[in-house]
Amino acid sequence: MLVMLGYIDAKPKVGYFLGKVMTSEGQQSEKLMNLKVRDVMNRPVVIVESATVNDAVISLFVENTGFLTVTDEQGALTGMVSLKDLLKVTLGNPNAAAIPISMVMTRAPRLALVSPDDTVLEAAKKMLHHQVGGMPVVVSHGDHNRLEVVGRITKTNMTQALVDLTSGFIAE
Repeated sequence: MLVMLGYIDAKPKVGYFLGKVMTSEGQQSEKLMNLKVRDVMNRPVVIVESATVNDAVISLFVENTGFLTVTDEQGALTGMVSLKDLLKVTLGNPNAAAIPISMVMTRAPRLALVSPDDTVLEAAKKMLHHQVGGMPVVVSHGDHNRLEVVGRITKTNMTQALVDLTSGFIAE
């Protein structure tokens, strides 16, 4: 029974020894597998879709982030704008500052999203698959077309979680 649960392992001619569940590596692995997005996410950095490119550039630098989540006036997710999006529209365009952010952003249906209940491992796989540095964390309120932004998760959050996990800062 203890072997089946992973508390001890057994090898012929060797005997019994601590299993994966009892080793520190196994415990860290278990913590990592169960770590939820809600445990590592940051507060969202949001801008309304009626804002301008100039507003977005200022927000990016003030908040020291790589992307902004874009919402409508009621706070529902409509898109996301990254530093790359803003660079594309501003380089060589003297009138870019006045362009509405809704003309520059990536619209919600094309975004990679996570929920607070997803595991950090699932979020990491999505980020790698979509080749993005961060994603909005959203919850749905019955109507699947209306998503509320509750946070953001980035490569930095995930790296910090790994450091904390291996340093023993994340408790069970």
